[in-house]
Amino acid sequence: MHKKDDSDDRIVKLLQNHATIEQGFKLLVEHYSRRLYWHIRSIVKSHEDADDVVQNTFLKIFKGINGFKSEAKLYTWLYRIATNEALTFLRKQKETHPLDSEHVVQQKSPAYHDEQNTLKRLEQAIALLPEKQRLVFHLRYFDEMTYQDIAQITGTSTGALKASYHHAIKKLENYLKINNIL
Repeated sequence: MHKKDDSDDRIVKLLQNHATIEQGFKLLVEHYSRRLYWHIRSIVKSHEDADDVVQNTFLKIFKGINGFKSEAKLYTWLYRIATNEALTFLRKQKETHPLDSEHVVQQKSPAYHDEQNTLKRLEQAIALLPEKQRLVFHLRYFDEMTYQDIAQITGTSTGALKASYHHAIKKLENYLKINNIL
């Protein structure tokens, strides 16, 4: 969970002043690069791809900082940009390599029940979720965001988000039961 804090206000003020924009951007990167990397990584899966998307995200943030509305939380604005960049990356990747994403999902892990195998199967189950449910699940479960913050990031109503999260949980439970993980 994240709340609007003084450091966010300071970063925005520095970024919106031409004389201090470099200092503001440096603080922004220091404050958010790790969190945005792991958020993006949860969507795109590979380190190299996540690095590329993070760079694109910060470039978009830099170009669009003057469009940031101060009444919003900085981090939800950043997450929205990062999420959109990651989803755009996945769509482009699907267009150029349509079989790759399906091939990775269909790979089966060995039948033994050690911790690594369980985590691998959980990742496979999450990968099978529709894009919107997977995103909502990650933001709510792993990033522990409120539905209101997720709504700002995704542009979706909280009711629809709650439904997506509920459906994602049910699908994950079902997958884990069918595969004898639960």
